[in-house]
Amino acid sequence: MKVIAFNGSPRVGGNTHHALQVVLDELKKEGFQTELVDICREELRPCRACGSCGRNKDERCVLAEDRLNEYVQRMKDADGMIIGSPTYFGNMTAQTKAFVDRAFYVARSNGDMFRRKVGAAVAVNRRAGALDTFDEINKLFLISQMIVPGSSYWNTVTALKPGEASLDEEGMRTLRTLGRNMSWLLKKLG
Repeated sequence: MKVIAFNGSPRVGGNTHHALQVVLDELKKEGFQTELVDICREELRPCRACGSCGRNKDERCVLAEDRLNEYVQRMKDADGMIIGSPTYFGNMTAQTKAFVDRAFYVARSNGDMFRRKVGAAVAVNRRAGALDTFDEINKLFLISQMIVPGSSYWNTVTALKPGEASLDEEGMRTLRTLGRNMSWLLKKLG
């Protein structure tokens, strides 16, 4: 079974990347194939709401000059997905927003392609806003008829400077629990 994670932080190897890796490490321990994709340097255009993906029914966005269509297929092929974003000005990054708007619009317009997959959100913040980011990503999963595993608290980590995520002991514990719960759920569904 496979779980793919998408990092929406513009900081390569930063705290969001580290937080996602903590969850994936737990899944690896349970025998899952994992992949972490940094969309942070992608030039993902925002959704135009043109509706072409729904009319064409080809599981693709017509904005084909970036890698979004490749990512949609990788999400379709995975059993579970994790989307992580740092919190900028109270919510997810622009990169994350462009990615989820287009990917989930394509999926929903093509027979709810992500239905019954397992999805988890991870948010990193300095002071506040992580719950809004966490909530927005989870709304996408629920609207897409996905199954969202719980953890011992919300899947958030407090960090600002590079490497600070690992100093949030409760956040790290929550992410490890998420990885174990996601593994258990995927095996039950498998």
